[in-house]
Amino acid sequence: MNTEIEQIDDARISPFEQIKRTNDDSIEFWSSRDFAEVLGYSDYRNFEGVIEKAKLACANSGHRVEDHFGDVTEMVEIGSGATRMIKLTLLSRYACYLAIQNADPRKAIVAHGQTYFAIQTRRQELEDERIEEERRLLLREEMRHHNIQLADAAKGAGVLEPKDYAIFQNHGYMGLYGGLKMDDIHRRKQLQKNQKILDHMGSTELAANLFRATQAEDKLRRDRVQGKEAANRTHREVGMKVRQTIQELGGTMPEDLPVAESINKIGLRVFSEPRGLCHNVTASAVCPIVLNPT
Repeated sequence: MNTEIEQIDDARISPFEQIKRTNDDSIEFWSSRDFAEVLGYSDYRNFEGVIEKAKLACANSGHRVEDHFGDVTEMVEIGSGATRMIKLTLLSRYACYLAIQNADPRKAIVAHGQTYFAIQTRRQELEDERIEEERRLLLREEMRHHNIQLADAAKGAGVLEPKDYAIFQNHGYMGLYGGLKMDDIHRRKQLQKNQKILDHMGSTELAANLFRATQAEDKLRRDRVQGKEAANRTHREVGMKVRQTIQELGGTMPEDLPVAESINKIGLRVFSEPRGLCHNVTASAVCPIVLNPT
């Protein structure tokens, strides 16, 4: 395999881009055999040690090795129509990044690979951040809309005064946040007095609260709930059901989710590649490969 950067349609294509594969879900991955060949490892057994070091680095960084390294077998032709089974490892982009960091630094192609995977991973990280911000903006606007509808449903149930509505809202939070009221959540998230909880939620936490709000509104109207106490109880029960669902799915409880940047500072800003693009690469920047190892 040619390890030089080929000229194709006047565009410089990295050899690592040329050997990239995709699965049925359009998720990219690399074969360790192809990877070793590009890096100039004539004996694949020598590259297996690189893979093992990369797996160790993945584990030490706190990420699931099986999300980024998939040990499989593959049938290959060996000439005259004969075939044999060989072992290889399917690598995510992050796995490639770790492998290239543990490869022989004396090889010129290794230096190229380190730059390529650092830059590409950082680009994906920035894209993921942009998508998260757009998702947060959408969900926050949905929360504003549905809180108005929830307030109207609560009013129909007899929650009329602002003080009573604040108590009603607290019951929804208490159900979803394991008994924590709004002030408790505010303190737990270490927010300033002028910072609103909803403005500092990530998309996952916003989605949980949006589900709480929409389902509470629907239940208040559907069951024709009447009375402040009944409305409060209904809101808390809905919050508890949403929390139970998160628990059953193995998700992170909303009170344990990280605080996000203020939604008011985001907007739909356009990302540009910052100085130091090759630094601060994290596993969250790449989707893990989805495999069914044999």
